[in-house]
Amino acid sequence: MVKEFKIPDATIERVALYLRPLEGLMERNIRVVSSEKLADMCNVNPAQVRKDLSFFGEFGVRGVGYEVNDLLREIKRILASDREWRLGIVGLDDMGMALVQHKDFQQRGYRFIAAFDSDSRKIGKSLPNGLVIQPLSMIKQAAKELRIEIGVITTDAVEAQRVADLFFEAGIMAVLNFSPVHLRKPECCLVENVDFTLNLDHLAYELNRIG
Repeated sequence: MVKEFKIPDATIERVALYLRPLEGLMERNIRVVSSEKLADMCNVNPAQVRKDLSFFGEFGVRGVGYEVNDLLREIKRILASDREWRLGIVGLDDMGMALVQHKDFQQRGYRFIAAFDSDSRKIGKSLPNGLVIQPLSMIKQAAKELRIEIGVITTDAVEAQRVADLFFEAGIMAVLNFSPVHLRKPECCLVENVDFTLNLDHLAYELNRIG
């Protein structure tokens, strides 16, 4: 049996990084971009850009560059961001509210269609985007009726694992976790952890080195 080749995670992250500058070029009606220019806009090496894209096929013309519209369309197809993804969020404190209202989610096809919280004082309240906050007990029903595909967690560390388990039990196989704890998950499921303190620690380390 032929084993499927796994694309390195770092490659996927860089390919996603190429999206925003390509969108900027489209807005300025720039039709062709070289690997050198795209690399400069993303602060990477031109050879790295070419290598990353080569994992997915043949792009561009040697000595000319990439058709911006074509490359943008292909990257969205690769990342599956050329379709709408349905999100449910648990935890409607400051961070949760900010995420629900963030324009980038909607622009990139990630739409919040359900919101949940364990705080009885929040349940039943309407959010600016029209969603009504539901209790955690409604996650399973909402996941089925609304076809939620990705769960987002912005709770504290104590509650995060319980919420993740509720998502998994409801058949939601992917979770974006903003809580400060790494979650246990079934083999079939995916968890992406977003820990801002790790980024701050890295900045602090680098500042200390150059200071």
